Amino acid sequence: MAATTLTDRAIIRLNGEDVRGFLQGLVTSDVTKALPVWAGLLTPQGKCLFDFIVWADGDDLLIDCEAEQADALAKRLTMYRLRRPITIARDDSVAVHWTKDSGDPGVSDPRLFDLGWRWLGPADEAATGWLEHRLRLGVCEGAAELGDLLWLECNAVELNGVSFTKGCFVGQENTARMNWRQKVNRRLVVVEGDGGERTRIAYPDLGLSVVHSRVDDIPANAIRPDWLQTTA
Repeated sequence: MAATTLTDRAIIRLNGEDVRGFLQGLVTSDVTKALPVWAGLLTPQGKCLFDFIVWADGDDLLIDCEAEQADALAKRLTMYRLRRPITIARDDSVAVHWTKDSGDPGVSDPRLFDLGWRWLGPADEAATGWLEHRLRLGVCEGAAELGDLLWLECNAVELNGVSFTKGCFVGQENTARMNWRQKVNRRLVVVEGDGGERTRIAYPDLGLSVVHSRVDDIPANAIRPDWLQTTA
């Protein structure tokens, strides 16, 4: 059996009337176009509550999210549902899969091609190597790394996580203002070893840390992938 399942991910299924229209008014990316896309659900101030990848399954939408945050995300989306005839619930029959190698049945990760190939299907054995692969490409995700930071500080522009042409979403006003004024003064970077007092989370087994750094003071031990070179 293949070992491709990302066991730290879960799927939330949205089923019902105009689920794309419902999610379109909430999240940072355009879900009316080709999927999958990486998106965030923000506070009204533009800070990250949840990040996830949105997939299509017929008329349904599937949200590929952090497993530990899945129930909280489903509850938050349900708050916005109001009286719409939409079902929002975890779907444990579907798992998230990943491999470094391209090919069927997967598609390239919508954030960064070098992240590898991703697809949905029944679970198999647990994948290994994903966390270090992602971090060494400088890509951050999940509540521990992104939570409560302004969305543009999470490298959302550089990693295809926001659309400024799709119309309104929660937190859109401050996010669009920051982009227009080019006022991203801090951003997340991955560093080798200890990140010091600015560390969001450390991964000592990997010798890596995620740091919330001032743009004009990026640590010398920061990993600087090509996608980050022009911005940090």
